[in-house]
Amino acid sequence: MKLVCSQAELNASLQLVSRAVAGRPTHPVLANVLLTADAGTGRLSLTGFDLSLGIQTSLPASVQSSGAITLPARLFGEIVARLSSDSPITLSCEEGSEQVELTSQSGSYQMRGMPADDFPELPLVQSGTPIRLDPEVLVKGLRATLFASSSDEAKQLLTGVHLGLDEQGLECAATDGHRLAVLRLDNTTPGTGLMDVTVPARSLRELERLLSARSGGDPVSLFCDRGQVVFLWADQVLTSRSLDGTYPNYRQLIPESFARSLVVDRRALVAALERVAVLADQHNNVVKITSDPVAGQLQISADAQDVGSGSEAVAAEVSGDAIQIAFNVRYVLEGLKAIAAERVELRCNAPTTPVVLSPQDDGGFTYLVMPVQIRS
Repeated sequence: MKLVCSQAELNASLQLVSRAVAGRPTHPVLANVLLTADAGTGRLSLTGFDLSLGIQTSLPASVQSSGAITLPARLFGEIVARLSSDSPITLSCEEGSEQVELTSQSGSYQMRGMPADDFPELPLVQSGTPIRLDPEVLVKGLRATLFASSSDEAKQLLTGVHLGLDEQGLECAATDGHRLAVLRLDNTTPGTGLMDVTVPARSLRELERLLSARSGGDPVSLFCDRGQVVFLWADQVLTSRSLDGTYPNYRQLIPESFARSLVVDRRALVAALERVAVLADQHNNVVKITSDPVAGQLQISADAQDVGSGSEAVAAEVSGDAIQIAFNVRYVLEGLKAIAAERVELRCNAPTTPVVLSPQDDGGFTYLVMPVQIRS
């Protein structure tokens, strides 16, 4: 294998695929990145794969002879990152050898790799018709829901985001048992199929990062088969296992009607909650929200025992009787920050039943949070 490529492009590609390289590999080759040079296409392909998440990307290269080798991702990445971007990089490896020479304007480095045959094959399931997704729609759905997924590995299914696609569009949903985020979106890409799959949040965070950095608006092709999902676009591929099991029927958690409604300026509510959260963080993260229909405002308060207490008032349109509800302030803030609208509506029935936050006059996003029960 012998090729010449740009330092900047190689460095950027290495940073992308290194996010799928195993931190604690079960086999030494999983700490490596796979390099595949193809003289026919004039491209160098890089692959990282930890047996759960796989990322593959390619970059243009002047390939004199085709070949493949794996190199230690961390060492290779650190060397390339420190080389001058003014000089192209030459990579060469004799056939049958595991020694790779990397040459730049300022010097040369030798690294010992491992055979490409030792590297596990990326599960590129590409059978059947792909589901086509609008990348902007997909990114919007992931940003609105990823934060609500669980980090508790004991709740395996809840560590993912559920993606559902039907004739009406794409629905993304995530819950950790304490809150639920659901975003319904129109998928503007024609010729889509039906989908019902739960993908680990870690994989989808990388997908959101990659799609956000992409140039061009080509649709994302999605393949689902035998416990694997594959996302393809432009010259990049992300593969992930899917999570086994039936995702909870989250729609039945959302109350059909509400006795109380509070409409408030989102930024004002976030600012007030963040100020009161300074005290709430000292104790148990709990804030109380009290509605006052007569004064037309919300009172937000926190009482940290032996430390102090504080309260803020925010103007609101209050419908229904007065109510006091306690929340984990972090859950409420994260939900509010996922909403782009200027005004939000908070709907509830009782101090112990779910509360739903949504943008005013927009039914696409629903954020449900369970109150905290306070012993009086």
